[in-house]
Amino acid sequence: MKLEKYMDHTILKPEATIDGVKKICKEAIEYGFASVCINPYYTSLVSKELKGTDIKTCVVIGFPLGANTKEVKAFETNQVIELGAQEVDMVINVGALKDKDYEVVREDIEAVVKAAAKRALVKVILETCLLTDEEKIKACEISKAAGVDFVKTSTGFSTSGATSQDVALMRKTVGQEIGVKASGGIRDYEKAVEMVKAGANRLGVSASVAIVNSSAAASNEGY
Repeated sequence: MKLEKYMDHTILKPEATIDGVKKICKEAIEYGFASVCINPYYTSLVSKELKGTDIKTCVVIGFPLGANTKEVKAFETNQVIELGAQEVDMVINVGALKDKDYEVVREDIEAVVKAAAKRALVKVILETCLLTDEEKIKACEISKAAGVDFVKTSTGFSTSGATSQDVALMRKTVGQEIGVKASGGIRDYEKAVEMVKAGANRLGVSASVAIVNSSAAASNEGY
């Protein structure tokens, strides 16, 4: 299975440097990944590095806790789009979801969708490791109704990352109309394939190069 176009090549660690981000961009161009996913500070740099390619600049919003106000998330969304972002991955208000304050959750997501105004894809990070199945379903339903383009499992900064069970549940809930992104803890080819088979059509990974090279090796061996 060729996985390159599924992958958001990711560098989100706080200690990331300009040289590190440039290296990620060069790898994305070399391998043909879907996007480079970064923190807002690097939006202009990545947009410049990827100029002239079809690789998207993907920027996280309200990351990693999701506890910003909707106004801050909307402002951040608009700012990074003006700086060159073509996709934004926002973290939901996890606490509000667990409090069953669904209006707050909906308004939070809608604020980002409205700020993006179709200028960029909007992905909603649920942080599934902190949620019950009922909460995951509700978050997917609210996200879909709010007009997002993707629902996404995880930040990769919480207690655990993506599972195939969560991906399958999310895909079942949203149907085929919007995307499902699996992110967090996907470090090898087998895990990446597992996520795609479960229903993911985008993968957030920092081990993208190693996974693709493993994929090539498997193909060469007839797997």
